Amino acid sequence: MLTRTIVFNKPYGVLPCFTDPEGRATLADYIRVPGVYAAGRLDQDSEGLMILTSDGSLAHRITDPHHKMPKVYLAQVERIPDKQALEQLRKGVQLGGKQTRPAEVRLLAEAPALPERPVPIRFRKNVPTAWLEITVHEGMNRQVRRMTATVGHPTLRLVRIAIGPVRLGDLTLGEWRELRKDEIEEIVRARDQRVMS
Repeated sequence: MLTRTIVFNKPYGVLPCFTDPEGRATLADYIRVPGVYAAGRLDQDSEGLMILTSDGSLAHRITDPHHKMPKVYLAQVERIPDKQALEQLRKGVQLGGKQTRPAEVRLLAEAPALPERPVPIRFRKNVPTAWLEITVHEGMNRQVRRMTATVGHPTLRLVRIAIGPVRLGDLTLGEWRELRKDEIEEIVRARDQRVMS
C-alpha cells in the first residue's frame, strides 16, 4: 500500500486535527489526503510546520519520547530577555515539577520575515517585544510557551520552522507539499544516529 507523507504550513487558529464538533477550522479545511495523521501536535494558536503521514513507523520515529526530533521555533516574546533569562532557557527550566532538557536559544537581531497574522498579537506601546529562535529536543505540552513564561517573557506569537532535518522553507501559509524521499531518509538516519549515540 502506498504511504503518503506531507509537510503543512499550519495557519494561526487552525486545530491540529481533522474534525471538530464545534465547527472550528481544522486540517480538513486545507488537506484532502486520505489516511494521513499528524506526527506530533501544533496548538491552535501556534503556526508553522506540521508533518502528516500514513506511515505509522515514520510517525513513531518523529514522536518517539526517548529520542525526540529537535524542533525549531521562532517565538515573539514580551520584553527583551537578558543574558540570565536566555541562560535559564538554555539550561532547562522546571515545568510542572519536571526539568526540560537543555535547549538552543538565540536572540534574533531583527524580526523574521513572516506573513501578518490574521489576529494581531496583543500590543502594548510601553512593552517592547523580541524574537527568539528556540530549539527543543522533547515534546511537552505547550513547552516553548511555558518555558518563556517561566523566565518572565510570555510568548505572543509562535511559529515552528523545522522538525529534525525537515524545514518549512518557502512553503506558503495554508499550503502543503509531499515530503521528498531524501527527506524521509534523513528523518530515519537522524533518529538512528541519536539512538546509537
